[in-house]
Amino acid sequence: MDTSVITIPADENGVGSIQIADDVVAMIASLAATEIDGVSSMVGNITNELMGKVGMKKLTKGVKVDILGNVVRIDLAIVLEYGFNILETSQKVQNKVKTAVENMTGLSVSDVNIRIANVKIN
Repeated sequence: MDTSVITIPADENGVGSIQIADDVVAMIASLAATEIDGVSSMVGNITNELMGKVGMKKLTKGVKVDILGNVVRIDLAIVLEYGFNILETSQKVQNKVKTAVENMTGLSVSDVNIRIANVKIN
């Protein structure tokens, strides 16, 4: 993923602008997705326990972020655990990722698209 920067212009106080790398948005989305029960890992075999021990590039594997203005579109490729309902789990991931990205960045999330890449059998 090429790193680009989202620039949020100065607010009404005119203090200054804020820049957020799209890799940061991807990392927030990845962390939020792996917090949901039933999500085994992101594509690239990154689990929530390993997230803190690996580099930034590993954290954003399986996540694609498209930004147009202050609107974000996120595509996630995840590995589900066997036995979990795909529809329910995917909806939980979508809601968690949307909420996390919007709360942490102030950006608006238009779409969170999920691709089930694999099912992990314990």
